[in-house]
Amino acid sequence: MEQINRDTISRKKKRKLPKEDGALFVMALPAVIYLIIFCYLPMAGLVMAFQELNVSKGIFGSKFIGFKNFQFLFATTDAWVITRNTVLYNIVFIIVNLFCAVTLALMLSSLRTKGYAKTVQTIYMMPYFLSYAVVAIIVNAFLHRDNGLVNSILRLMGETGKTNWYHQTSLWPPLLVFVNAWKGVGYQTVLYLAVISGISHEYYEAAVLDGATKFQQALYITIPHLRFIIGISLILSIGSIFRGDFGLFYQVPMNSGRIYSVTDVIDTYIYRSLIHLSNVGMSTAAGLYQSVVGFILILVANKIVTKVDPDSAMF
Repeated sequence: MEQINRDTISRKKKRKLPKEDGALFVMALPAVIYLIIFCYLPMAGLVMAFQELNVSKGIFGSKFIGFKNFQFLFATTDAWVITRNTVLYNIVFIIVNLFCAVTLALMLSSLRTKGYAKTVQTIYMMPYFLSYAVVAIIVNAFLHRDNGLVNSILRLMGETGKTNWYHQTSLWPPLLVFVNAWKGVGYQTVLYLAVISGISHEYYEAAVLDGATKFQQALYITIPHLRFIIGISLILSIGSIFRGDFGLFYQVPMNSGRIYSVTDVIDTYIYRSLIHLSNVGMSTAAGLYQSVVGFILILVANKIVTKVDPDSAMF
C-alpha cells in the first residue's frame, strides 16, 4: 500500500510544470487576457445574427428570427457581383503578392552591399505602414479630374478633355491589384528574407563548386527552404478569401457609385447597407458567414497542403 502511495505521489510530482516555465506563462498572460477579452468574449454577440435586434431589449432580449438575416446576402440582385469581386480579387492578390514578394526577397538576398540592401528593403517596407486613407489621398493626387498628375500630363500632350478616372471601370481592377501589391509586398518580403538569412551558406558554397548559376541556386536551394512559410501564408490567405479589405475597396475608389461593378465587395456592400438600413443583425450575419466559410477554407487548404507537402502544413 505504501508503495502505491509513493508511486501516486511521484506521478503527481512529475506532472508539475518545470519552474523555468513559470516565467514563460507570466509573459504569455497579457496576450491570453487580451484574446479572452477582445476576441472570445465578444463572440457572444454572434447571437445578433439570428435576431431582429431591439436596442431597448438588448442582445439577449431581442426576438429570434432564425436565418432571415442571412437571406440579405443571397436574396439581393448584387449577391453574385460582390461575391465574384471578393473572391477573384483575393485570388489575384494572393498570386501577385506571393510572386512579387518571393522575387524581391531573392533579389535583395543576392545583393552584396548590405547597406544598399537595407535601404531598398526599408523603401519597400514603408508603404505597409500607411493607412488606406493616406493611400487614397496619394491615388487621388494622380487621378483627380482637375489637378491630378495624370490629367496634367495628358494636357501637356495635347489632350483637351478632363477624364474622370473615378468613372472608368476598366482602370480600377489592375489599379487595385497594383495598390494592394505596392502596400503589402514589402511586409511579405521581410518575412521571406528572414527565412533566407537562416539558410546555411554551405549549401550555396557547395552549389558554386558544382557550377550552379544564381538562378539554379534560387530554384534548388532558396525556394525549397521557403516552402514552409509559403505554405503557411497561402493557408492563411485562402482563409480570408471571402473578406475584402475595406480600406482598399471603399476609400481608394472614393466610394464612387459609377464603378461599383468592379470595386464593390462583401464588406463594402454590408457597410453601405448598415448605414442605410441600420440593421445590425444583417451585418453580423454577413460577418459570421465570412468567418465560417474562411474557417472551412483553412481546413480544406491545410488538408491539400498536407497531401502535397506535410512539412508545410499548419497542423
